[in-house]
Amino acid sequence: MRWQGQELGVADAAALPGLEHLNGLVQSVTTPEFAGVTFHEVLCKTALNHVPGASAMPFDWTVNPYRGCSHACVYCLDPSTMILMADGRSKALRDIAVGDQVTGTRREGSYRRYAAATVSAKWSTRKRAHRVLLADGTELIASADHRFLTERGWKYVRPAPSGSPQRPFLTTNNKLLGFGMGSMTTGLLESDAYRTGYLSGMIRGDGMMLRRAYPRSNGRGTYMAHRFRLALADPEALDRSRRYLAACGVTTNRRVFAEATAGRRAMDAIFTSRATDYEAITSIVTWPESPAPEWSRGFLAGVFDAEGSCSRGILRISNKDPQIIAAIQSSLVAFGFDFATEPVRPNGVTSIYLRGGLPARRRFFELVQPAITRKLDLLGVAVKSDAPLRIVSIEDLGETVDMIDITTSTGDFIANGVVSHNCFARGTHEYLELDAGRDFDSQVIVKINVAEVLEKELRRGSWAQPPVMLGTNTDPYQRAEGRYKLMPGIVSALTESGTPFSILTKGTLMRRDLPLLRDAAQSVRVSLAMSIAVFDDELQHLVEPGTPTATARLDTVRAATEAGFRVTVFLMPIIPHLTDSIAAIDDALSRIKAAGATRVVYGALHLRPGAKQWFMQWLGQQHPELVSSYLGLYPGASAQAPKAYRAWLAKRVRPLLRVHGLDGRAEDDHPRGNPVAGLAARSDARASGIVTTSRGRAAASAAAEAPRLF
Repeated sequence: MRWQGQELGVADAAALPGLEHLNGLVQSVTTPEFAGVTFHEVLCKTALNHVPGASAMPFDWTVNPYRGCSHACVYCLDPSTMILMADGRSKALRDIAVGDQVTGTRREGSYRRYAAATVSAKWSTRKRAHRVLLADGTELIASADHRFLTERGWKYVRPAPSGSPQRPFLTTNNKLLGFGMGSMTTGLLESDAYRTGYLSGMIRGDGMMLRRAYPRSNGRGTYMAHRFRLALADPEALDRSRRYLAACGVTTNRRVFAEATAGRRAMDAIFTSRATDYEAITSIVTWPESPAPEWSRGFLAGVFDAEGSCSRGILRISNKDPQIIAAIQSSLVAFGFDFATEPVRPNGVTSIYLRGGLPARRRFFELVQPAITRKLDLLGVAVKSDAPLRIVSIEDLGETVDMIDITTSTGDFIANGVVSHNCFARGTHEYLELDAGRDFDSQVIVKINVAEVLEKELRRGSWAQPPVMLGTNTDPYQRAEGRYKLMPGIVSALTESGTPFSILTKGTLMRRDLPLLRDAAQSVRVSLAMSIAVFDDELQHLVEPGTPTATARLDTVRAATEAGFRVTVFLMPIIPHLTDSIAAIDDALSRIKAAGATRVVYGALHLRPGAKQWFMQWLGQQHPELVSSYLGLYPGASAQAPKAYRAWLAKRVRPLLRVHGLDGRAEDDHPRGNPVAGLAARSDARASGIVTTSRGRAAASAAAEAPRLF
C-alpha cells in the first residue's frame, strides 16, 4: 500500500511528510499505551496484495493489516527503580509484570492527579546510563531518551544526538513533579523484632486481653479464665497478626465477630482461651526498656493499622493511653519524622499527625510497611511539587547497563517517587516516503477496514482460493494488534471464503487467536510459523529490543503445538560471528525442539538498503571489531551474504537439524517455481487435494505425511 494507493483527493498541506495525499486517512492517533508511536488509521481500498512476478517470494498473495511496526521497544530505567503500585505499595521495576496495576497520572481539568494504570508491556535492553540527582537525595538512573515530568512539562534526560531534531531536556535547577524518594528505605524485610513490635502496636491499640477469676458452676471455688481477642474489619491486618502470633508459638482460632450492616463493615476476630497463649501474648507486648529500631518500625506499623488513618492528606494516629502516645512519639523521633501532637480531646483521646505532606507520608509507608492497603491510597490526589525535587546534577556514568521500562494505560508511572513517561527507542527501516530511520517504528499505518475490504475481495467470482500469506512485510501480531484486533476479522474472512492461509510472526499475541485458528483449520489449511532470530537474551535486547524474548515466543510455539498445529520456526537471520557458532545453533535447535516445533527454516542475515545503514551503525557501536569482516561479507550495495558463507552455514546447521530430529531447510533452497511445502500443517486436518499457485508453488494436503525439506 504505497501512499499513492490512497490518493483520493487533493493534497493536505498540513499533513506529515508523505501523508499529503493520504485522503483515506481517518485520523492520526497517539495513545499512552504506545508512547512515541503515531497510528495513522486509514480506509484501505484493497486488502489483498498480489506479489509481483519478479519477486523471489514463493507465494502469490499477502494481506498486511499494518505498515510499520509497533514492536518498537520502550525502555530506559534501572531495574532497581522503585515503582509505585496502585495499592500504594512499591515494587522494583524488575519485578513488575504485564497486567500489574501501578500508579500513573491523569489530567483532570487544570489538575494532574494520581490514577491507577495497567501495565500492558514490559521491555528491556542495554543503554548508556545517566544519573539524575535531586535535592532531596532522590537518585534516578536512566537513559538519555527517558522523560520525566517537570514544572515546565516533559523533558528528556539529555539533548537529542547531533543532527537530530531538538528536544526539551533536563538541566540543573529544573524541578521534577512527584514526591521523591529522599531518604526512603524500601524493600525492608520482616524480622523477629519487627514482628514483636507490630503485635505490640496492634494488640495494645485494638486487642482485648482479659484474665479474671470466675466461680465454678458446682459452687466449689473459682477458676481463672484467660481471654485474648482481636477483632478487625480489615482482613490484611488480622491475617498478619495471626501469622505473627503463630511465629511466636501462639495458635489462634478465627470466627465472625460482627455481621455487616448498612453503616458498618463486617468484622472477624482471632481469639484464644489458653492460659499458655495468654501468658505468651503478655510477654510479647511487654514494653522494651530500650526499643530497637526494628521494634519501633514494627510498632508504628501495628499501631497505625490499629488506630491510624490517612485522609485528606493527613496521617494521624490516635489513642487514649499516655504510654502508647509516648511510644508513638519516641518511635517517630527515632526515624527523624516531623510531627505534631494535638491537645487531648474531651473524650481523652490524643492524636499525633505527621508533618511534611505527601513526601513524609510516603516515607512513613515505605519505612513501616503497614498491612492495611486502603490506608495507603493515593489515587485521586493532586500531583503537587511540594518536595525539594530540584535537579542538582546530571551525570553520564560512562557505562552501558541493563535497563527496563514499562508501557502503562496512562502513559506514565511513578518511578522513585517522580512522574516518569513511557519511552520509545529506535527506528531501523526505510518505509515509503517517511523518514528512513525512526518512522518505521513511530509512524504506523493501520488499515482499520481491512477485514471488511478483504471479505468483499474474497467474494469475487475470480477468486480461486490460492494460499494467502500474512506476516511477510510487517508483523500481523505486532503490539498494535492488541489495540486494533484486526486479525480475528481477517482470519474469519479467509476461513469463510475457503482460502488457505499461513501466518509468520514474532508476536506472542497470536496465542489470543489460537482457538479461532484451531476452528479455522477444520475448514481450510492453516499454517503457523514463529520467527526467532536470537536466543541469547542480552544480544536479543540489543538487536531486537522491542520484540518478545525467545522464551516468550517459544511458549507461544508450545501453545500452538498443544492446540494441534505443526509449527515452523524461522531461525533467521543467523548473524555472522554473533549467532552462527555451533554452540549457539545447537542451543537454538534444542529449545525449538523442546517447544514442540517440527520444522525449521534458517537463513543468513540480509542487509537491505535502509536496514544496512542502521545495522552497520549499530555494529560499530556494539562490536567494532566485526566491522571490517562485515564490510567483506556485504561489500558495497550487497544485501545477501556470499554464497560461500551460506554453504558453510548449511554444513553447520543441517547435521544439527538431524541430531535434533527436525525437518528443515535454508530459506533459499527452493527458488520460486519449485514445489515447496506449506509452512506448517495441522496434524488433524482432513483437507484434500493440492493447491498450486500461479508460479507453481504447491501446498501439499494437510492430511499427507509432511515431507522432509532437505
